Amino acid sequence: MWKTGLVAVGVTLTVAVGAAEVAYAAPGELPSVVAYVRNGDVYVSQGTGEKRLTTGSGHARPRWSPDGRQLAFLKNGRLWTMRSDGTAARQLSARAAAGPSWSPDGKWLAFASLSCTGGPGVYRIATAATKTAVPEVLFPRDCRGEELPEEAAAVPAGRGVPAPLNERLATDDAVAWSPDGRRLAFRGGDCESTYDACLSVGTLADGSEKTVAAYGGGSLQNRGFAVVPSWRSDGAKLSWTAFQEGETAAESKPVHLVEYDTATGAKRILGSAMDRELAYVDASRAVITSQNSGRSWVTVLGLATGTRVLFRSGSQPSVQPVRR
Repeated sequence: MWKTGLVAVGVTLTVAVGAAEVAYAAPGELPSVVAYVRNGDVYVSQGTGEKRLTTGSGHARPRWSPDGRQLAFLKNGRLWTMRSDGTAARQLSARAAAGPSWSPDGKWLAFASLSCTGGPGVYRIATAATKTAVPEVLFPRDCRGEELPEEAAAVPAGRGVPAPLNERLATDDAVAWSPDGRRLAFRGGDCESTYDACLSVGTLADGSEKTVAAYGGGSLQNRGFAVVPSWRSDGAKLSWTAFQEGETAAESKPVHLVEYDTATGAKRILGSAMDRELAYVDASRAVITSQNSGRSWVTVLGLATGTRVLFRSGSQPSVQPVRR
């Protein structure tokens, strides 16, 4: 059974929003700053105050650098970086990009883009690169050394009624670099030759891939997706956002969060229905995007207890690494 409602944890502040009251995480409850997106712009906050880093909308998927001094993000579907205070923004690649991820040493950014197979591929580009630099193919392995495929012209976003959340998430190609620097998690991969949708963990050294979630095809009588992967800082856990339609209502699951044990392969569902886009704070907490009164909210989730507290209106959270 899905849990609903919000339970305040630690010290909170209650603030009126319209006719409703919501709980905010109090300053100092989180050990570092969270970046997130609201109305197409990037904001940062550690508690009750917040700072807007971008203007003009069109921004998505902010991701902190390992040293916490920079953010990678998407601007109109292209890869950019900026300092943690929003200054010195610069474009790294002219190629269409999806959800970036930093290498643990901070020298590279991985991102998804069209591959030589016609499906999503994973590339890397040096963080010191200019937008004329050519990114390097990481996955699929068979595309390494091949010329980069030409990209179709961008189609302007529609102004009509937005597609349902599960449809918008289904093709989100955000990637996640493992804390040991050896692996990348990404949507698709070689498993798409067997399944209708899947999530892979690829090993950089040899280009091999492991399927960690799959839907449809290959004797699986379901439909769904697994997207927006996120590693815990010790590499012991990998989470992602999932959706599943089964043969029966009991086998169907709305948008939800899955946590995967990288040693045993065991999986468990975290949080509540419609939770998504998890980013670990530590072994006991994460920030996620949840639904509240029809809006997206960044929410602090207790991983063992299921306790929840609203943090900020927005989505796509990323937690700044704690500087040591």
